[in-house]
Amino acid sequence: MGKLILIRHGESEGNAIRHFTTSPEAGITELGRRQAWEAALRIKALFSPTLIVSSPYFRARETARIIAELIGAPVEIEPHFREQSLGQLAGKSYDVVRADPTYRPDRSWEWRPAGGESQQDVRMRSAPALDRLARAHPDRELIIVSHGGVMRTFWAHVTGSWEGSHIPANCGIVVVEHDAGRYLVPRVLEAESNGERESGG
Repeated sequence: MGKLILIRHGESEGNAIRHFTTSPEAGITELGRRQAWEAALRIKALFSPTLIVSSPYFRARETARIIAELIGAPVEIEPHFREQSLGQLAGKSYDVVRADPTYRPDRSWEWRPAGGESQQDVRMRSAPALDRLARAHPDRELIIVSHGGVMRTFWAHVTGSWEGSHIPANCGIVVVEHDAGRYLVPRVLEAESNGERESGG
């Protein structure tokens, strides 16, 4: 049985001010670097990953690099794991989404900002790449470093439903086991002061 250890990048410069990132080359903050190191410690204690696959965006690559320093696994780049394009909303506050009259919270995955992508669009490009990795590594543990929107699409893909799809906090971890081409229910790995806890979703 293989494991996909999905992790969101550390706090980005945009996350810190609650604005959509304007550039794929935006980095992570000092807090984001600490989050990545702490996530690497958690992963090393619980798993034995042999490969790290990262989004091409710098905030994900930087997170992957920090994790790789501790884990010792090589890093590969997967272009299809880049974050959702927000088009004309780049650089604007997160709050503008709910002010858009075309946005429906109950169907948020269908909403497409002007010049950008819907989360369903992201699912269509990212899910086949996730499937390829699972097929290519049926018995290995892989770390996949991506973005909040991408991780939501992964959840929807492996469960077959957008309902209840999970968007983790920065460096939040979701574990997806797979066996003979079948995905098991994702597990959210949560840190607690007295140890680690996994919750189903």
